[in-house]
Amino acid sequence: MKVKFIYSLLLVFIITSCSKVPITKRKQLNLLPESELMAMSLTAYRDFLRENPPVSNTPDAAMVKSAGVKISNAVSRYMNQNGMGKRIKGYNWEFNLVNSPQVNAWCMPGGKVVVYQGLIGVAQDEGSLAIVMGHEIAHAVARHGNERMSQGLAAAGFGLALDVALSQKSQETRTLFLTSYGVGSTLGILAYSRTHETEADKLGLVFAAMAGYDPRKAVGFWERMSQQGGAKPPELLSTHPSDHTRIKNLKEFMPTALKYYKPS
Repeated sequence: MKVKFIYSLLLVFIITSCSKVPITKRKQLNLLPESELMAMSLTAYRDFLRENPPVSNTPDAAMVKSAGVKISNAVSRYMNQNGMGKRIKGYNWEFNLVNSPQVNAWCMPGGKVVVYQGLIGVAQDEGSLAIVMGHEIAHAVARHGNERMSQGLAAAGFGLALDVALSQKSQETRTLFLTSYGVGSTLGILAYSRTHETEADKLGLVFAAMAGYDPRKAVGFWERMSQQGGAKPPELLSTHPSDHTRIKNLKEFMPTALKYYKPS
């Protein structure tokens, strides 16, 4: 009887934790309060910038901030106009460029964005950079990290792990937090991450288009990315779709993204 009661409570908790991703309307399970993730994000972001001082007073740094402000304003406007303002409640957007040759960028909960210098050379212009930043911002707005952490906590024992994670914020929890915004460790997590990547591609196109950037620049950017070289894992074991698959998906979604395009 006690076991049935626990499972009933568990079922209610899961149902009340379900929500839908904006635009795609995909159902998702977020077990963690977003406010907790934003607090962890702020700490991690400050630690990262302390070790990687941001670049300032350069054309590239200005371009990062310009694209970031336009996209975040467009996202905020869309969310507020469509009754989803709570989804970005407490966001305090920041956009920083760091001097690293990595071709990378990321966005943590609360709107904390970092772009690596190596990405600028591949992007080549603000429009293409906006495509990538829109993609990373989409991860945060869609709460993909919350989903990944929820999966990790569920796999670790669900209720107990959730309570410990929130109350103690151990090294294990911090590691799970960072992993949730990077590469998963099991095939199940990796497969789900590919779903997130494809969804972020779609949302990112829409967010960039809303901000006045031509979403069609995405195809050229990912074609250039495919020519970057280096060993790549098989798609089955990668958190990202293959370049061919990604470009195909982007082209198929392009008519939808163009509906949101308003040239500035």
